[in-house]
Amino acid sequence: MYALFFRLVFRRMDAEKAHHLAFRWIRLAARVPVLRTFLAAALAPRYAELRTQALGLRMHGPFGLAAGFDKNAVAIDGMAMLGFGHVEIGTVTAQAQPGNPKKRLFRLVRDRALINRMGFNNDGSAAVAARLGARREVFRTTVGVNIGKTKVVPEQDAVADYVTSTERLARYADYLVVNVSSPNTPGLRNLQATEALRPLLAAVREAADRTVTDRRVPLLVKIAPDLADEDVDAVADLALELGLDGIIATNTTIGRAGLRSDPALTAETGGLSGAPLKSRSLEVLRRLYARVGDRVTLVGVGGVEDAEDAWQRILAGATLVQGYTAFIYRGPFWMRAVHKGLAARLAASPYATLADAVGADSRKVTS
Repeated sequence: MYALFFRLVFRRMDAEKAHHLAFRWIRLAARVPVLRTFLAAALAPRYAELRTQALGLRMHGPFGLAAGFDKNAVAIDGMAMLGFGHVEIGTVTAQAQPGNPKKRLFRLVRDRALINRMGFNNDGSAAVAARLGARREVFRTTVGVNIGKTKVVPEQDAVADYVTSTERLARYADYLVVNVSSPNTPGLRNLQATEALRPLLAAVREAADRTVTDRRVPLLVKIAPDLADEDVDAVADLALELGLDGIIATNTTIGRAGLRSDPALTAETGGLSGAPLKSRSLEVLRRLYARVGDRVTLVGVGGVEDAEDAWQRILAGATLVQGYTAFIYRGPFWMRAVHKGLAARLAASPYATLADAVGADSRKVTS
């Protein structure tokens, strides 16, 4: 049904307009008590065997929504209603910004992919913090807060920019993510170099600890799939050195290899997400797990389309898995199908719990 609706309606609309329309429907549904209860029961059944402990947090399941869909923390309950086990909002910047000029979001239907050059369009960390502070939770879910650099801030002032957002948002975050890997903010990916990343992460950690004194806010970094293998290793080593809580692998790619869509579309600048990212994202995840094992929580994202993809990320070392692009193509029953499929795969596996399965394939390779 959704596939037909997508072909007849959403596919004919501008991608960003379709996003906002679907987003509005989700938000409205989550505001209607009887409707949201019915939808949650239909779309978000709970599987006790998938309950997940990660980053010191308890979640209904391992599968969550990646950053980029709910940039301004306006639909957390709506996304939980649809079945996401955690919701990562953002990317949020210290200053409000409109993002890049439109048109800036493109569907590559033949490749089951998207290209975006949104440019961190968001209301700014002060407004998002106020929204999170005023939120009255309807559905219990884990909320991650993803922060990035304001575009107009020079690279040499990036640390202070991230610290400002941390001071405003850390108290509302179940976990905090430093995004240094979007290709759509000039100079941002330069911050992935360890000589720049070390002081940035240390400053954010210190600011979070100074701001939130009654608990430790888990801190993660999100990296690009385009990093060379030795740079992936360097980030892994830095995570261990700094006592980082997690690494999210991976963000979108600037690569365009193997795409089948119209060359006029594939030539658009921006980050590519979806199915074409699957292989490299999994490679990076495996490399990270080989380096850090279970000492750092890994989050697998990029090209996750179904339960089998999510299961492969878990076997490769991911405690948590995230998706976004496939939601556009699969529709509101996607999360239900992923969790149902994960439960079936766990039951058919030799592992007693989901935690036992994390990294199982990677451990076989090294044993």
